[in-house]
Amino acid sequence: MAGIEDDMRPRLFRAADVGETVALVTIIAAEGGGPRGIGAQMVVSAHDAAGFLSGGCIEADVVLHARATLEDRQPRRIVYGRGSPFVDTRLPCGGRLELMIERIEPGEDAIAALRRADQERREAIYVTDGQKRSVHPAGTVAPGRLYRPSQRLIVVGSDPFALAIARLGADQGWAIDLLRPKGPTAPPPLPVAYHRESIPETITALRPDPWTAIAIATHDADLDHEALVCALQSDAGYVGVLGARRRLPDRLARLRAEAVTDDSLTRLKAPIGLDIGARSPSEVAVSVIAEIIRSRR
Repeated sequence: MAGIEDDMRPRLFRAADVGETVALVTIIAAEGGGPRGIGAQMVVSAHDAAGFLSGGCIEADVVLHARATLEDRQPRRIVYGRGSPFVDTRLPCGGRLELMIERIEPGEDAIAALRRADQERREAIYVTDGQKRSVHPAGTVAPGRLYRPSQRLIVVGSDPFALAIARLGADQGWAIDLLRPKGPTAPPPLPVAYHRESIPETITALRPDPWTAIAIATHDADLDHEALVCALQSDAGYVGVLGARRRLPDRLARLRAEAVTDDSLTRLKAPIGLDIGARSPSEVAVSVIAEIIRSRR
């Protein structure tokens, strides 16, 4: 199940917190039709492993090489597929993968810098030759591994549609904030940050950035409008609202009356989600999360 994890930063940070040495494995070159591309990673410790580099055909062997790096402290470059010496480990897709394996000690400055960038929601470039590592602001050094801030999702609403969107977003590993103004005191049984304060107060405090999506599903025209004004005036990378298409002209007219610019309105996804004929809360959630992913890519 650890192969489902995509972002390896939390693993690196937890290892640093407990003083554990790990091996970081990164795809540094890729050819052919494999499921993963350059930058995909695994983290391997003496006891477990997380991440996913292929269709499951090389991971067990990668773990062996990674643990060898843990033992002898030597970085490794490993090739699978065309030109590989490991003829017994094949890539069914017919491609080629080149991996960098490096030993990461607890307390390394580069990992601390990567954590600061993550906490401050800044893009950062991780540069390594396998032995020396450094982290730099995006666009300031030669190409390395670009880390973007992790995806966040703010869901405004309280009904099953809003809850289904929040739940499926959490399944992606995203940080979820659920806004239910004057909602129940107890939060729903979901891995979300729960907010009962006013919409403007909460959205302003959360400081949406380009890696933040805002999904509005209140089924209340006034609450929708209040949330949309705040969302479209923020730096959120995605803004969508649940509702019938026939209500869109009135919605846009109200927003223009609030001095929301036409440029901002072009960012609005309304109705929210990809058009897959969704009807149930779970189906609508699939369409919304898919649209957020497409927008981010």
